[in-house]
Amino acid sequence: MAALANLRVDGARLWDRLMQLARIGGTPAGGVNRQALSAEEIEAWRVVIGWAEAAGLQASTDDAGNLFLTLPGTDPSALPVMSGSHLDSQPTGGPFDGVYGVLAALEVLATLAERGLRPRAPLVAVAWMNEEGSRFAPGMMGSEAFAGVRPLAEIRDASDAEGVRVADALDALHAAFPALPRRPLGFAAQAYVEAHIEQGPLLEAEGRVIGVVSGIQGKKTYQVVLQGDKGHAGTLAMADRRDALAAFTRVAAELYRQVGGHDVDVKFTIGQLKVEPNAPSVVPERVVLRIDLRHPDNATLDLLGQRLEALCRQHAAPCAVQVQPLVDAPGNGFDAGLRAQIDAAAQRLGHPRMALLSAAGHDARHLAPLCPSAMVFIPCRGGVSHAEHEWAEPAHVAAGADVLLQVLAARAGVEAA
Repeated sequence: MAALANLRVDGARLWDRLMQLARIGGTPAGGVNRQALSAEEIEAWRVVIGWAEAAGLQASTDDAGNLFLTLPGTDPSALPVMSGSHLDSQPTGGPFDGVYGVLAALEVLATLAERGLRPRAPLVAVAWMNEEGSRFAPGMMGSEAFAGVRPLAEIRDASDAEGVRVADALDALHAAFPALPRRPLGFAAQAYVEAHIEQGPLLEAEGRVIGVVSGIQGKKTYQVVLQGDKGHAGTLAMADRRDALAAFTRVAAELYRQVGGHDVDVKFTIGQLKVEPNAPSVVPERVVLRIDLRHPDNATLDLLGQRLEALCRQHAAPCAVQVQPLVDAPGNGFDAGLRAQIDAAAQRLGHPRMALLSAAGHDARHLAPLCPSAMVFIPCRGGVSHAEHEWAEPAHVAAGADVLLQVLAARAGVEAA
């Protein structure tokens, strides 16, 4: 195992592949628009599968559209060790969010394979379907289906803003790869480790290269519909109006004050707003908004969720209001043993590290109840993510993958061929 301790990934190859994938769905401003189950994501699948097969890995998928790239193990009875993230992006995303975790895992497997190092347990790189939730809401559909959090039939019934159903987009994905083996939905694993950019400023501010993630803060999302009546802007008296946008301003003000202002740890966002009929001389009759609420303490998160629903109902009058919970994901911790392995690997490799909580959600949230799970963070410039100027340094990209290599190889029992 001494030779393994000195093993490193090909950092230049990993960086080059990140830049190649960034061109699939690339935007004029240098970002990435590669949304879930799109033609761009299908193209990314083709490229990634090609890289995997060239390294001797086995590609497969499942009914939820998750992509698996496997380095077989020497022990057929051993449970696999998994690592990955996602290939889809926000509409104005960057070149690292999600895709770094997939390509770092692929690079680990390729490095081992080309050096003839065989794991006892299979090593599986995975790209989960629709982590972002930007096209189809809510996100993390692939990992939710894999973990049994949501039924696949319910996931398939969701639609995007253009009315395209997940079912049709998912069927199109599978039709694009008719020869790809289909494995059963969900299978036992012995461990899962996800590499990702931090999407926050702490590592950069502290001068650390590796984040040993303690867990993920809890998240709730809601859709709120305010229903009034439309009317002529020049003739309908103010006192007689059921103005949905006016109701929104009242509701939003109280939500920002009593939910967003609860404490310094709360994260409250109204990130999407749709006004109907959205005409300059018509009183708005309907407003649909999406709310994202997060907090590291689950009890506080539940309290704020109850408060949010009550405030919507209290301040909507004279309009009607409907509050629909979309996501209820309590905060979770990660496996202490895996965290210790990540910390020790970073120390051996000479990378400054620190423990931190993930403020953003990740697919690892849904793997944590199934098997020992953990995450490896690397810094991103200015803490910026979900933006076209998202950036990570090549040296940090390689460092995170090197840590991942050490942890996955040890967990899978890599031995000389």
